[in-house]
Amino acid sequence: MMPRSLFAGCASAITLAVACAAHAQTGDAASAKLSSVDQQFVQDAGTAGATEIAASKLALTHASGKQVKDFAQRMIADHTKLAHSLDGIAKRHGMSEPPSADSSVIGSLQNLQGDAFDDAYIQKVAVDGHRKAMELFKQESEQGNDAALKAVAAKALPVIGHHYAMAQQLAKAKAAS
Repeated sequence: MMPRSLFAGCASAITLAVACAAHAQTGDAASAKLSSVDQQFVQDAGTAGATEIAASKLALTHASGKQVKDFAQRMIADHTKLAHSLDGIAKRHGMSEPPSADSSVIGSLQNLQGDAFDDAYIQKVAVDGHRKAMELFKQESEQGNDAALKAVAAKALPVIGHHYAMAQQLAKAKAAS
């Protein structure tokens, strides 16, 4: 079972990332258009987050394991906070349409229930999704052009890494049961 203090730490870290991003973006720079690299990051990170949230909402009704449902609830909370941060920065730069969830991932989960859902959600969303998100946020934190986006990526990276570690633990626990 994952301790509640780990969940609280994740929420605190994402809240800090949001606050840092809000302070990092001021003045005329806020209305400037994002570079193509940063626009792609906003799109990819937004899609990843929307997918995580949508799949985790499905987990609340389709999953059989309590640990899976607890993990999903935490992912909804944490990724919603991060999405608000990214959406705010994107809107300040003229990107008004928030990305939608990956329909192929959501479609592959919608008709599953119980253990079959748990297995697919853990692998596709929890493990693979967070592994890809770590790569994406690491790249933006190192190569992005917008200071606010780089700050959000850098602050969120340890949280996403922790989510990935939690997902791996969840996968091991599921395999052992």
